[in-house]
Amino acid sequence: MDDILNDTQYDTDYEDEVCDKGGVVKFGSIAIPIFFSIVITLSLTGNILVLVILALYENLKSLTNIFILNLAISDLIFTSGLPFWAIYHVHGWLFSVMLCRIVTFVFFTGFYSSILFLTVMTVYRYLAVVHPFSDLSSQRLSIGVFVSVFTWIISIGAAMPSLLYSAVITIHHKEKQSLGCEYSQKVWKIVAVSQQNVFFLVAFVVMAFCYIRILMKITKTRSHTKNRAVKLVFCIVAVFFIGWVPYNVVIFLSILADHVIVPFDTCDASIGLDYLFFVCRLFAFSHCCLNPVFYAFIGVKFRSHLKSLLHRVFKRQTRTEEQPVRMQNLVSQGSMY
Repeated sequence: MDDILNDTQYDTDYEDEVCDKGGVVKFGSIAIPIFFSIVITLSLTGNILVLVILALYENLKSLTNIFILNLAISDLIFTSGLPFWAIYHVHGWLFSVMLCRIVTFVFFTGFYSSILFLTVMTVYRYLAVVHPFSDLSSQRLSIGVFVSVFTWIISIGAAMPSLLYSAVITIHHKEKQSLGCEYSQKVWKIVAVSQQNVFFLVAFVVMAFCYIRILMKITKTRSHTKNRAVKLVFCIVAVFFIGWVPYNVVIFLSILADHVIVPFDTCDASIGLDYLFFVCRLFAFSHCCLNPVFYAFIGVKFRSHLKSLLHRVFKRQTRTEEQPVRMQNLVSQGSMY
């Protein structure tokens, strides 16, 4: 595979076999499970709360809410693959070939759909702010359903190679062997990395264009919410840029390094690239737990709904705890007579 399973830390294909990557393997086996555990917890909590709030308090006929709903689902799908990769980096692939293909397919479906829905939400925000009277900026439910279905079709199609060509292979370490879930042929690894980079570049160009135009429009209008909107736009672009740009650059360099097109054929350079790959991937994959913050909870309405939900939960819990106490008081009062 390309990014998740691009386990360059296991690469011992140097002819002289003097490149010891034990430190990289140890770093990955410790850092990735810990970090993924935090990301999984935050992502499940945040995105499930988004779904609950949408179901209880919001109108799902709104295009914005439809896209937020789909984004939360795609982030949850993306998150569902992280536990398997955390186990993989500690013990190798312990599951069947079919599960390897299914988990990889589900993971990449969430990966592509998350990026696409971020882009769709950006385009819709651009139309609503810059071209508010256009037909495409309308709140028609049919538009939201069509765009959502089309986005999922593209995401599933982009993830299909991982379902068809992933396999459990033997990975040769310096002292032992283990099993890995990767693409069975290197050509599909190259195709997958190239596809990821194309998706990212297109999405980033579209988002950059839309947010620049949005900022230009906002700065020309006088509103008490202007500063909040500018900060929100800056945070979204900054998080997207910081998370995904370094990661996509690194996986692109890893492909070039495999073909010795760039000078990463030395041991030190290869180990440095492996460490960089780990760090960039950790930042990139944390995006699934940050989306609820920047696309939902930073909004006034969602914060208000969250407070109402928490108040309802704690109020119900307080009533449940008070009921046995009241019963006990009644019994005590009865025993006094």
